[in-house]
Amino acid sequence: MARVVLPEESTKEISELIDVLISQLFESLPRRDQRNWARVYLNGLVQTSGKKTIRNIAGTGASSVEQSLQQFISKSPWDWTPVRRSLAQHLERTAQRPLAWVLQPMVVEKAGDRSVGVGRQFVPQLGRTANCQQAGGIWLASSEASFPVEWTLTLPGPWTTELLRRRAGIPDTARSLTPAQDAVHAVQRMAAGWQLQRRPVVMEVANSDLAQSVESFVLQDIPFVFKVDGSLPVSFGGAGRHKPGPHTAPARELIDSLRSQRRVVEWTRHGGAEGAVTLLTSASILAAPAEDRLLPAPTTPLLLVGAWSEAALLPTEFWITNIGDRPLAQLFLLAKLTDRVSLDFTETCEAVGIRDFEGRSFRGWHHHATLASVAHAARLLASRSQEPAPRPTAPRPAAGRAPAPLAARPPAIRPGPPPALPARAYTPGQTPRREYIR
Repeated sequence: MARVVLPEESTKEISELIDVLISQLFESLPRRDQRNWARVYLNGLVQTSGKKTIRNIAGTGASSVEQSLQQFISKSPWDWTPVRRSLAQHLERTAQRPLAWVLQPMVVEKAGDRSVGVGRQFVPQLGRTANCQQAGGIWLASSEASFPVEWTLTLPGPWTTELLRRRAGIPDTARSLTPAQDAVHAVQRMAAGWQLQRRPVVMEVANSDLAQSVESFVLQDIPFVFKVDGSLPVSFGGAGRHKPGPHTAPARELIDSLRSQRRVVEWTRHGGAEGAVTLLTSASILAAPAEDRLLPAPTTPLLLVGAWSEAALLPTEFWITNIGDRPLAQLFLLAKLTDRVSLDFTETCEAVGIRDFEGRSFRGWHHHATLASVAHAARLLASRSQEPAPRPTAPRPAAGRAPAPLAARPPAIRPGPPPALPARAYTPGQTPRREYIR
């Protein structure tokens, strides 16, 4: 993508904000020189043109700076988790209250085989096999902005052998899992130990990973909205004494059979004023079979949600959720926060070099991802502080669209912004699920 050059006044404001963030987020770094090098690196991520490599950040003719940055990023043993946790807590206090934790996959294609976690693997986002790293960011997302606060790096099997572990400094606790499994474990750690108010987790889950993902979140009472494929087999019916079943059918077929119950949602796309129209319906499901096994019966019923774009003959998007007390329109808006995250990833996170790390160590990759997250927050918060606060607007239909006769279209749902959540911090075991998205 093209790198945006910031005006001088914006750069100054971001640099001042970085100084504030250093004092608030990096208290866990024990030495002042470590915090100074964090400041140098963060300013470099924001101000350096081109790729945000350590060499480019250090500048020409500054070998001592480059060596010090290499030491700080790739070898220094500072723990990145307290910094990420502090960033998330800071954003909950100061930015617009997040509505969801959104998982955003990140694929970094590589030419060689030395970068930690690299390997030839099939990548669903690319639709092909690639030599790449697969990572995932967990973002605190609202309708106005989103911020990455936690990262996972998926390790192909060979990277868990003793030789490659030693070469890249991979800890013994790191295992070879699927990207979805890595994401689920990261969310569980955040929910258990980060002292954040829990939000619905929005992510895309492959059919083969769905059973384990649902079970893990249900056991920890974590609300979720999982995007699934229309081919997913789902079981339904048979709940009452005189009702036959249960039956099993692909999600697409079940949703399409309920097209007469569709409702219209008129909403505004993220990143612009363009209106959109979506038709929604839903069905209660009993279990979501995956790899020839049924899920344990969850304590909260699952809901399958399906969506048609305005011109589509068949449903095109599907989600499974354990949130049963929210209107369909609100669930749909939560699911569409992935668009907000994709926009901020492209416009801000890539601009501060999240993909640009060229080191080979596991520790270095996570240090870089942590600092890129702080730089993303500094840049986005500084830019938003210069804008007038937006006034909420009611959803509206797409421009130039003539409304259909009332008898020919389902009743419309015009969702407002999801209600704000209570200000108090989440304490595990004390907050019921119904408060998560209020």
